[in-house]
Formats: sequence, C-alpha cells, structure tokens
Amino acid sequence: MKSTDTDIVRRVIDGDSRAYAELVDRHKDKAMTLAVRMLKDRREAEEALQDAFVRAFRALPAFEWKASFSTWFYRIVFNVCSSRLSRRGDTTMLSIDKENDEDLKMEIQSQDDEPDKELEMKEFNSIVRNEIGKMEPAYATILTMFFLQEMSYEEIISVTGLPLGTVKNRLFRARMQLRSAVLRRFSATKVMVNI
Repeated sequence: MKSTDTDIVRRVIDGDSRAYAELVDRHKDKAMTLAVRMLKDRREAEEALQDAFVRAFRALPAFEWKASFSTWFYRIVFNVCSSRLSRRGDTTMLSIDKENDEDLKMEIQSQDDEPDKELEMKEFNSIVRNEIGKMEPAYATILTMFFLQEMSYEEIISVTGLPLGTVKNRLFRARMQLRSAVLRRFSATKVMVNI
C-alpha cells in the first residue's frame, strides 16, 4: 500500500529524515513546472526548487495540518519564486487584477483512438505547453496550477495568497491568450480546439 503524504510527513517529523526523499519524488515534477512557469529560466527554477525543498524540510516540524502537504509546499515554491522575481525587479506576480467571476473550463480530449488522432493530440498538448511557457509568469503560473496540476481554486488561493476574483481573472485572461495562440498555430489544420 502506497503511503500518503500525511504518513510520510509524520515519519519525517518522528525522525525518519530519509522519508523526505519520498515527498521530494512525489512533488518535484509539478513543483518544477510551477517554478519554470514563474521564473522562465530552468536553471534558476532548479535552484529555487532546491531552496524550497530545503525550506520545507526545515519548517516541517511546524507544519500545522491546516492544508495538505502539497498545497503547503507549493505555497513555499511560489514564495521562493516570487522572492526571486522581486529581486530581479519583476513584480508582475504581485499585482492584483480586476475581478471576473466567470467560471472556466478547458478540455483537451481526443474524440477518436486512431493513431493519427492520438499523434495530433500529442502535438496539440506539446503546443499548449509551449504556448503556456511563452506567457507572462502571472498567467502561466495560474494556468499551470489549474489545468496541468489540476489544483482547485481554493488550492491556488492557498498557494498564491491571491483573492478568488484575481485567480479567476488571471485564469480567464490566460485562457484567452492560450486559445488565440493555439488557434493561430492550428489555423491551417482541421484540428478542433475546445479551450
């Protein structure tokens, strides 16, 4: 039976520091995606992620169980990356946008299991990830958390500290930017895009 984050955190708090490697393995890919989206530099993202894992390990004994470990940890990653952005003079992550209450949904689904359709979907997903990588960090970060990491609004709010309206607004704007970019790239093909 696979251990839960809670079980592993308890083991680490009880002195099994080697168990922390399990948490690192579980969360490193999503955390790296978040860091790269925010910092737009893989090397800097790797350094930020390493810093975030060290900070989380040191703070683990004070973990209050008010949120899941993943939400708490992604908040640390977000804060480390925000600090790095602030140091280099990029404050776009800290701005508050006008609120927008429109609910959003993005669906990327293949309607057919044929090999050519599967290849199209892989190409489409690659293009989507590439276009997200080109966005401003404020939008790419929210889009990554919501669509790629499948975080709820509440989890995003907990990680970023932003109000719900701002999260929805950034998600809406990012979604519109992504839709335009993907449609431009696929304008000559017959691929149906429902974003």
